[in-house]
Amino acid sequence: MAKTAFSVSDAEWGYHDREFVKIGDIRLSPATHALNYGTGVFEGIRAYWNEAKGTMQVLKMREHYKRFATSCKMVHMSLDHTVDELCDITLEILKRNAPQVDTYIRPLAYKSANSIGVNLQHEDTLTIFTAPMGNYVELTGLRCAVSSFRRVPDNSLPARAKTTGSYMNTALAVDAAHRAGYDDAIFLTQAGLVSEASAANLFIVRKGKLITPPPTADILEGITRDAVMELTKEEMGLETVERDVGRTELYAADEVFLTGTGFQIAPVVEIDDRPVGDGTVGPIAGDLQEMYFRAARGEWDKYDSWTVPVEVAKAAR
Repeated sequence: MAKTAFSVSDAEWGYHDREFVKIGDIRLSPATHALNYGTGVFEGIRAYWNEAKGTMQVLKMREHYKRFATSCKMVHMSLDHTVDELCDITLEILKRNAPQVDTYIRPLAYKSANSIGVNLQHEDTLTIFTAPMGNYVELTGLRCAVSSFRRVPDNSLPARAKTTGSYMNTALAVDAAHRAGYDDAIFLTQAGLVSEASAANLFIVRKGKLITPPPTADILEGITRDAVMELTKEEMGLETVERDVGRTELYAADEVFLTGTGFQIAPVVEIDDRPVGDGTVGPIAGDLQEMYFRAARGEWDKYDSWTVPVEVAKAAR
């Protein structure tokens, strides 16, 4: 099953070049530097609708904006907003749009000059917009393939930054996987070790241990990855081992699952035409899904600090 695409409405409010504007009023020249050279960074933040409370629960917002600021620094972008200001802007957008469905928030900073020439010495612009987003991938079991495209190494493009240009690497791998009938691709590093999935971190369960590739495997240091390690430690008494993972360990694993803002907690039931475990969703991934969604929707007091509530049920459209 291919990933689900979610459209952005021109009638919705966003934030662009220091102003709250309707998305349909934003115009970019085809000469925009970021469009031509991929000179941008972005984040993905989820807000979950809590029907009982009449609130949107914005998940791990500060953590995402801290990573966003780090990404900007890595590629010499002047964000000119503090993390607190970015959070306040995001909450205002949600109040104006007043969604009552699960929603995706996309901050985007990019080189905005109308200029030809490959360098980073250009002015920067910040845009933030939202879109409805349900499940980005199937959550009842994915079929994956190890990609022939290798993960771009950190010393070529910074793996710890969410740069727009680096996602051509992702697009090539995903396209090849979909054309071959798989749901997603798994990257190896240049050294042939497991890195991550197309746009998600990867965990395996093997011999009673929860294992995930380390940051040195050219992964993006995921916010959801951290949340999973917290949940498994606190609720299951299961410490995560961060270490190198060989390709064939994927075939020998009892469970494999992917984690990310878009993917959420997505179990993998088949890799390279081989069943993972018994070919069904494993108990750890299944329990993690339930716990993660309770926390993300603001339904678990212990994890109230994970989300920021926004009252939107009575807001005017």
